[in-house]
Amino acid sequence: MATFVGGLRLSGLFYGEAVGPILRTRFPALAHSAALIGHGSEVLGYDSARSTDHEWGPRLLLFLSERDHADCAERVVETLRHELPREFGGYPTHFGEPDAEGVRLPERKATGPVEHKVEVHAVRAFFSARTGFDPFEGWGPAEWLCVPQQRLLELTAGRVYHDGLWELKEARSKLSYYPRDVWLYLLAAQWGRLAQREAFVGRTGEAGDELGSRLGAAGLVRDLMGLCFLMEKRYAPYAKWLGTAFSRLRCVPRLGPVLEAVLRSVSWEEREGRLSKAYGIVAGMHDALGLTPPLGTAVSRYHGRPYLVLHAGRFEAALRAAIEDPAVLSVPHEAGSIDQICDSTEVLANPRTYLELREFFK
Repeated sequence: MATFVGGLRLSGLFYGEAVGPILRTRFPALAHSAALIGHGSEVLGYDSARSTDHEWGPRLLLFLSERDHADCAERVVETLRHELPREFGGYPTHFGEPDAEGVRLPERKATGPVEHKVEVHAVRAFFSARTGFDPFEGWGPAEWLCVPQQRLLELTAGRVYHDGLWELKEARSKLSYYPRDVWLYLLAAQWGRLAQREAFVGRTGEAGDELGSRLGAAGLVRDLMGLCFLMEKRYAPYAKWLGTAFSRLRCVPRLGPVLEAVLRSVSWEEREGRLSKAYGIVAGMHDALGLTPPLGTAVSRYHGRPYLVLHAGRFEAALRAAIEDPAVLSVPHEAGSIDQICDSTEVLANPRTYLELREFFK
């Protein structure tokens, strides 16, 4: 069995030593870009030997201009079928027929053309198919808010190995992060989520509902994590990789152990105390951004009840007051983006579904 090499490195070598030389020989005048972006744990740098059991191996995305794609994409694919090596880096370059779930696995093939996974795309069509919108047309708040962060992450992460087209770099740059006032709107909505539930850990615990208190704390931990992604201007991945991605944020050395302690707490009082410490850290992060006047890090009682809260609504209100863009101010609700109102994979993974929510943001 081949020694595991991360997919981003494997694909880069695959382009440099196999695909690139064929293109230069057979299509010397063809401008192209080569990258590994889009779906796959390797795009995010989270793959391991376990990942090799599905849709993993020497693979690559080639991007051509729209004219060249129409003229020669099929010829490029066919040429690679006949000229690629049958193995690269210890892995077959041939992928078998899809199984019942549509998964293709690398297979060794002794004769005949290689059914490879070098995909050839035009940039606009590729990005539009995955977001629902042309990245060069200019996005308003409705477009930004209805595209899941996972999709934006997939398109801006990964690696570009050769960039012979300005379009790929430009499209990735345009989607690199939210415009300022959309960002403020999302930050405000995330603080609003905390404000809605920050008293529940104590209230459920006092009522003897230990399970409810634990669930409430877990939800607040996840919301605090989401807030940290926003404050550090990093797109958050979907649930499988959320903890892994969070572990790489700048705030984790201070905040991570506190959040873990919250989840280990055995009583609601302990849980609430540790959440209070987490609130203070995150509130300090907010003040350091300088987006609003300093709001402080102290917790206090909840409207005379004996529950410690940050009163997160004041952060929400201050951020909303800082928004200047009329288009963002005209968003007809304060619920936030699709990620903040929905966690269904059936919605977030399907552009045809999440695009139906566009009108919700207009």
